[in-house]
Amino acid sequence: MQTNFTLAQLADPNIAVADKILRACVHCGFCTATCPTYVLLGDELDSPRGRIYLIKEMLERDQPATADVVKHIDRCLSCLSCMTTCPSGVHYMHLVDQARMRIEETYRRPLLDRLYRVFLAKLMPYPARFRAALYAALFAKPFAPLFAAIGLKPVAAMLRLAPWRVPASSLKDTQRIFPAQGKRQGRVALLSGCVDRVAQPAIRAAAIRLLNRQGIEVVLASGEGCCGSLSHHMGREHEALAFVRNNVDVWTSEIEDKGLDAILITASGCGTTIKDYGFMLRTDPNYRDKAAKVSTLAKDISEYLAELPPLPPVAPRNIKVAYHSACSMQHGQQIDREPKELLAKAGFIVRDIPEGHLCCGSAGTYNMLQSEIAARLLARKVANIAETSPQIIATGNIGCITQIASGISVPVVHTVELLDWATGGPRPEALQAAGFGGG
Repeated sequence: MQTNFTLAQLADPNIAVADKILRACVHCGFCTATCPTYVLLGDELDSPRGRIYLIKEMLERDQPATADVVKHIDRCLSCLSCMTTCPSGVHYMHLVDQARMRIEETYRRPLLDRLYRVFLAKLMPYPARFRAALYAALFAKPFAPLFAAIGLKPVAAMLRLAPWRVPASSLKDTQRIFPAQGKRQGRVALLSGCVDRVAQPAIRAAAIRLLNRQGIEVVLASGEGCCGSLSHHMGREHEALAFVRNNVDVWTSEIEDKGLDAILITASGCGTTIKDYGFMLRTDPNYRDKAAKVSTLAKDISEYLAELPPLPPVAPRNIKVAYHSACSMQHGQQIDREPKELLAKAGFIVRDIPEGHLCCGSAGTYNMLQSEIAARLLARKVANIAETSPQIIATGNIGCITQIASGISVPVVHTVELLDWATGGPRPEALQAAGFGGG
């Protein structure tokens, strides 16, 4: 694609990156076939190629974002399926992230939209606030249909996704180091997360037990916070980079103190962002090298476990598991094979889901801010899952767990919960509720 940026514009490192990305695009249109919003809506501007044209025009002309640009960029899930499909290696993720920053800087959203976004940005990355909000949601959940009827669809979506019971923390908040069982084979930091720490604390507990049994010492780094992805994908870059710098400082301290073999993440959406820390802070001389080191050490937990000798299952489960590969896992991190192989080695019968490349509609805050499109994607995902007749659904991202569980009666659990259960850990709570026996 030909671009027409001025030399002055290209002096901006962000514009220089955008120019390189745009020039890589050859208009082939392969991305349209795998873009969830184009598949649903059939609008060229709701395809990656269409959005690329919108972003190019906005950046080249150095214009404020228009309402039309905002509509089509907001509809993008950032599922990154287009990047998996693209034969030219167009780094769409960095381009759409830049568009969202431009929107946040130059576009005045309608009042309610602004309030929704501020509410989510000031709530979800902070575990104490988020826990309080979930308790408050227990009283408001029955009124979700009323909020939808009066046009407050994001509020209705938030309430529908909120759990009927707020889980208690499964770990003592003061415990930071979890020693390896037997001879120590490695030492890792585990991201506690923000949403999953509150909504699904059992995931972190299962990961720690599983790693400890493998001879891995686990550290929950003191002072660690949100990975920054939620703010980043809403274009709130100053907030996002504050989270990033905080975590880089915290993990660098651990690296320099007793060393880390890896920084592990159980939420693949967070993992995609943390692996991009080096790029996000590439122009900051005080953080560039440290952020690059953190990105190098970052691994999804399934990626790390696949490198270790597998633990023998306590007993073959012979349970049919539909594996949902989260977009941030398969497209953002190019990890698809490892989780399925781990589950198979643990004794589960693993099934691929038809149209597995298409998003479930979760996508961070998307299922709240774009609830109608998200609901259509969920219905399509659930129908495809049903074709495999699974007993359990496994995935590696808290957002997907919450989204899919809201539309199906089959229990949805994190991959590490199943691996932990198969190798001596407790039966996941979702399986207990579904009546699964044993362990």
